[in-house]
Amino acid sequence: MLDAAHLFDEFLRLFAAVVIGMALGLDRNLNGKPTGMRTLGLVSFATALVTLAGLEYAGMRASPDAASRVIHAVIQGALVGIGFLGGGIILRDPASKEVLNLTTAASVWTTAVMGIACALAPWPLIGVGVFVLFVLMVGCRRLEERMGLKDKEQG
Repeated sequence: MLDAAHLFDEFLRLFAAVVIGMALGLDRNLNGKPTGMRTLGLVSFATALVTLAGLEYAGMRASPDAASRVIHAVIQGALVGIGFLGGGIILRDPASKEVLNLTTAASVWTTAVMGIACALAPWPLIGVGVFVLFVLMVGCRRLEERMGLKDKEQG
């Protein structure tokens, strides 16, 4: 049986995963990209939930070796599945030979990783991850614009 403090921590972790996913999705929405708040909120929430569920299955925390194997399998399965989803977003324009939507696919994968981090990592690491994520997504876009670099992601 889980105590109230543990349940509250898990609630906060799931909530943080949703907020992070939705914030990244809002950035994608505002820039006209194909994934948005709901999609990335769901990706982050789902990966956090499946990771936490793996830890809680039949008292997994009481057996560190079993927990390690289960969490490894959960993370591997989630990231492979998300990679498949992200791969469906990537397009190649036959005429121009340009590859499109790589950043969108990477944002889906990164959102899943942030969901896993929200489930497992200490809060300071989650905070650093969020900071770096938004520097990359928002700060680098502005830097690219100032440098006159073309955003090849058109979708």
